[in-house]
Amino acid sequence: MSSERDLVSPDAEGDEQFIEAALRPKRLEEFIGQARVREQLSLVLQSALRRNRPPDHVLMSGGPGLGKTTLSMIIATELSVPLRITSGPALERAGDLAAILSTLSEGEVLFIDEIHRMARPAEEMLYLAMEDFRVDIVVGKGPGATAIPLEIAPFTLVGATTRAGMLPAPLRDRFGFVAHMDFYSVAELEQVLDRSSRLLAVRLPGDAAHEIAGRSRGTPRIANRLLRRVRDFAEVRADGVVTKDIASAALNLYEVDAEGLDRLDRAVLGALLRKFGGGPVGLSTLAVAVGEEPETVEVVAEPFLVRQGLLARTPRGRVATAAAWVHMGLTPPPDAFGASLLVDLGDDLGQI
Repeated sequence: MSSERDLVSPDAEGDEQFIEAALRPKRLEEFIGQARVREQLSLVLQSALRRNRPPDHVLMSGGPGLGKTTLSMIIATELSVPLRITSGPALERAGDLAAILSTLSEGEVLFIDEIHRMARPAEEMLYLAMEDFRVDIVVGKGPGATAIPLEIAPFTLVGATTRAGMLPAPLRDRFGFVAHMDFYSVAELEQVLDRSSRLLAVRLPGDAAHEIAGRSRGTPRIANRLLRRVRDFAEVRADGVVTKDIASAALNLYEVDAEGLDRLDRAVLGALLRKFGGGPVGLSTLAVAVGEEPETVEVVAEPFLVRQGLLARTPRGRVATAAAWVHMGLTPPPDAFGASLLVDLGDDLGQI
């Protein structure tokens, strides 16, 4: 994967996780965005504290980089209890989960990231643990196997998933509070950038913050990453002074355009428009045209393009919308997907 794609990837890997830790808010009142989730979660936590009982299990769903891990840490901080962190892929056997559950202290928060990727045996053990705070340890094999019940301390499970639809219904139903994390508005991302710039000791004017926020694909993690790249550019080429023009020049250098599209996004749209007349075209054919694997195009590029209204998935294949033609500086044909909506919008703007 190219460095340009890494720049707008919502996933955090390697050293970036340590940088993120320094920028994460520590309390619920410091968390920016997700106003509805914050208010609901605040009520859940305050009620639990008043009853002196662990709160209901919490499930958070939404795209990567929107704050699910940060909120799990905040939950533990607000409750003044320890936090144990693991991930679904790490729980391959029931014994892996049993080892964690048996050592939890009372009221402790257990955070399982990508919980939909847990192995089935561990998942089935979790059902009983969530409801009755008990696990059955199987000793022996075959007809002589014996299940030994083991009581565990009451705890709060916080699960995070990017694919809520892949969660089995029995597991999903055991969560008392379910939160969906939405993508951020430009105004909310500006607040995120203002806070991060102060922590990074970067002077960021409002118009520069707006420029970065508009290219951040609605994701705080990407906004913070772009801020660091703009800071680097300013230190090397502009004596450390960040302005709107400097921010724009830096992001243009890294091939992130005004809508947040990067090299791969534009390559997909360019191939779809110039080689296939806007489609429809099959995924495999489109992937070959841009020199990428079909999975890369489908998982990495397409979600954002669809969300931006630039690409549509149809039964016959991928189709570029009229907005995609305009974004790429081309004139959409009259029969372009969504052309009527674009015309209607133009007429409405003309009447204002």
